[in-house]
Amino acid sequence: MALVGKKFPDLNVDAMNEMGDTFKVNVLEEAVNNKKKVVLFWYPKDFTFVCPTELHAFQAALPEFEKRNTIVIGASCDTPEVHFAWLNTSKDNGGIEGVTYPILADSNRNLSSVLGILDITNETYDEATETVQVEGDNVTYRATYIIDEEGTVQHESINNMPLGRNVQEYIRLVDALTHVQEKGEVCPANWEEGKDAMNPNAKATAEYLASH
Repeated sequence: MALVGKKFPDLNVDAMNEMGDTFKVNVLEEAVNNKKKVVLFWYPKDFTFVCPTELHAFQAALPEFEKRNTIVIGASCDTPEVHFAWLNTSKDNGGIEGVTYPILADSNRNLSSVLGILDITNETYDEATETVQVEGDNVTYRATYIIDEEGTVQHESINNMPLGRNVQEYIRLVDALTHVQEKGEVCPANWEEGKDAMNPNAKATAEYLASH
């Protein structure tokens, strides 16, 4: 179920920071209470392969997001303790030491289940044990959400496990959203900050196409 245009789920989730503090984060409240945009990105597992490259890439771009009044939050289904161990593992040993934004620890999978981003290919009910048997790793795909200052989801995307994200694209999307909010114009294909946008009507579209 697509969440674009809807409020982000109002759920509290455990999180960990680089200081070893476990605390609750409500992504919706982070956006609304702080009047900031939020980029929330999910990754499959700590201590894996593509994942640390993404966490470091978001950390490197953190000043750019902060300049744009945007909070970055990472997330996976690992526990806070595993997050902390990874945060204390050096980069040259495959760790994420130096990452400073909070990382959700959705170990009970409450939020990821609501979002529908878990790697579950099939579920069957086992009558003998009266349990649900899951096929798949039951970890999250590389899902990304951009949430505006009112808590509304403005972008969502999901990559499969091997496909790392381009962090610059999320900066571009935040710029585009801000331009729409401030100027009332819409952003055409391949738009970047400083390029022409257009008014949302047929005449403006024709003029834009004629000149580009």
